[in-house]
Order: sequence, then structure tokens, then C-alpha cells
Amino acid sequence: MGLSERREREKLARKEQILDAARTLLFKRGLQATTINQIAKLSELSVGTLYLYYKNKEEIFAELEKEGFDLLYQQILEAENKAVTQDEKVVGIAFSYIDFSHNFKDYFDIINYFLSTPELLFPPVIKNRIDKTAGKILKVLVDVINSGIDCGHFRKVDPVKHAVVLWGSLHGLIHFKKMEETMLQNENYRDYVKYMLDNYLYNLKSGVAR
Repeated sequence: MGLSERREREKLARKEQILDAARTLLFKRGLQATTINQIAKLSELSVGTLYLYYKNKEEIFAELEKEGFDLLYQQILEAENKAVTQDEKVVGIAFSYIDFSHNFKDYFDIINYFLSTPELLFPPVIKNRIDKTAGKILKVLVDVINSGIDCGHFRKVDPVKHAVVLWGSLHGLIHFKKMEETMLQNENYRDYVKYMLDNYLYNLKSGVAR
């Protein structure tokens, strides 16, 4: 192994050391309560060393958000690949997001936080990088809708707008889960997701010759 290769490996290992510490603190204490000093202490590095790899705390958080988006992207691809029909693909993608919010709650919370206030944390370069990663996820759904239109299963609609509307609906319904103990007592919020998806698919197929 050459000197340059060894240094590159050491650099990657050090960055992962920093991310491991930041990930632990974020999942344990939350975003607002995590500081660069805490990350440095847990990673057993000096604050100055952290700044050799990341310009600020926001860059570290951006890396973790990208981790979450990459993980979500893989979940969605798996769901889309397992399905056969366009309807099944839409439903599979939808519930992969619902399941992600439960099975990977910490990553979902990070994504949700930054979706709510991205301009408060990230400079344009970092925000654009994150938006590009998130765009890959939306494109999976857009491609499914386009495929359904091309084969005549779905009516001709704006696939991007319909994908965004579905994503927004899912995101909103996820936050209704907390109401299972209040206004939705004795009801499963997943039933509301199914109800929304039934109506969404009906709308997509409305007017298509059977």
C-alpha cells in the first residue's frame, strides 16, 4: 500500500469516527442539544481536528441526512422491484416510506427536521447536494407513474406533481400516528394510509378505459 493510499484510508476512517460520534449524539440527545464540542469529545478528537474534515456542524449533519436518504432510497428500490403491477409498485413505495419512519425513526427524524428548516442550517452548496439525493427518491415514484401512463394503466397526468402530492400526503399521515392514543383511539393509522392510497390510485385511473 502506497503512502497516498494509506493517508486516504486514514482520512476516511477519521471521518467515519466523527460521523459515528455525531450519529450517537444526535440519536440520543437530538439535533438542537448536540454541539461540535460534544462530537469532538465523544470521537476522542480535538475540535481543531474536526474542522480539518468538516467546516462546521451543519456539514456533519448533512452527511448524516444523506445517510438517511440513501437508506430510504434502498428501501424504496427494494419495494418497487418486488412489485409487479403499477398499483403494487405505488403501494409498495408508499408503505416503504411509512415503514422507514418507524423502523429507522432516528434517521426519519433527521430528515424531517431538515425538510422543515433546511434554509436555516445549510448553505446553498450543501442544500443542493441533499436535494439531489432526495430527488432520486422522488424519481422512483415519478418513473412508476410514467410507466403506468405509457402502458395506458394510468391516465395522462403530470407525474412529478402527482408524485409530490403522494409524498406530501404520506408525510402528513405519518405525523397522525401519534393521535392513535387520542382522536384516532382504537384505530390504526395505516388504515388511513390504505384509504388515501385507494383514492389516489382511483384518481390516477379515473377515465381510463377498462
